[in-house]
Amino acid sequence: MAQVYDCAVIGAGPGGGATAYHLARRGYRVLVLEKESLPRYKPCGGGVSPAVAEWFDFDWSPAIATYVDTIRYTWQMEERVDAPLELERPIWMVRRDSFDHFLIKKAVAQGAELRTACPLTALERRGDRWELTTSAGSFTSRYLVAADGAKGPTARWLGLEKRAILIGGAIEVEIVAPVPEPNVAHFEFALVKDGYLWNFPKDNAHSIGIGSFGHRKVDLKTPLARYVESFGLSLAGVTLHGHPLLLWRGPSRLHTEGAILCGEAAGIVDPFTAEGIRPSLYTGVQAAGAIAAALAGEPNALERYSEQIKREWGEDLRWAERLAQVFYAFPRIAYRVGVQQPSATRTMGKILSGSLRYRDVAERAIRRLVGHRR
Repeated sequence: MAQVYDCAVIGAGPGGGATAYHLARRGYRVLVLEKESLPRYKPCGGGVSPAVAEWFDFDWSPAIATYVDTIRYTWQMEERVDAPLELERPIWMVRRDSFDHFLIKKAVAQGAELRTACPLTALERRGDRWELTTSAGSFTSRYLVAADGAKGPTARWLGLEKRAILIGGAIEVEIVAPVPEPNVAHFEFALVKDGYLWNFPKDNAHSIGIGSFGHRKVDLKTPLARYVESFGLSLAGVTLHGHPLLLWRGPSRLHTEGAILCGEAAGIVDPFTAEGIRPSLYTGVQAAGAIAAALAGEPNALERYSEQIKREWGEDLRWAERLAQVFYAFPRIAYRVGVQQPSATRTMGKILSGSLRYRDVAERAIRRLVGHRR
């Protein structure tokens, strides 16, 4: 008789890897289907809050390229501001090929079964089982976790495509060249509407990108080239990687019979900073708990997962969305009265580290920005 898995996880990114790790660690039979061969390149700035270490019981240091303790801001590549994060632990900078592969290998070491270069092509609910069709044959699983990212089809196949999201866009490049200050992350706020540019250090490489998080379609390539040149670098011969961002826009139903969404497929990218790795890991950890509870016979475990993400993450992102609307509507004022103040960086550092929530500071920040607009 063919094996019946307790849970099939679609996608081996941070959300899928976290789900697989925590379920396998509990002793469940977990299948991970990843459409690419691993390790695979994934365009991503790669900034990760060290707070995520609290959700796992292993050392992440082999997957970290470098550490950042200072942020450098510019406006039209001038008006430079250097701001120490003043965190107990610096921000991690990771390459997603190494980071994702490291996590999924941890899941495999716990007993998860990984199938790579194995895209899911169809799924069907039969009784209390999922029948999954792939390029490597068919599999059967009691539960399903869709963690196949912004462009994955599984949410649509599950009937959960109507999420409250705003689709942003980003272009990223990695340029191998000496990094003079490997502890400094750069942000530029004037060259693109409704977003920013960044240069994040990696080990002997610059991870440079541009993102726009509003409703307007804007030219991303021209300002990106200009920004790259400001570091004495060039886009000549460099591959540009574009991708959508599923920015949180409101609470959504993240479950259906026998299945849930996690990671970026759940539309939980921060609408203010576009942070995605920490939310993906968080939803993966919570997804594992929900599936384990369902396997133990709790009838409303998956519904409670949707409610938990709404309550513990979504309510905070509601304030992030409000802050983003004001910040990107009046970027010059926001830069002058917000970004240029050392307290702003300290506050964002605390939000990234989990010691502060948007709800604690956003209302006051919005009042301040609106007050200077009048």
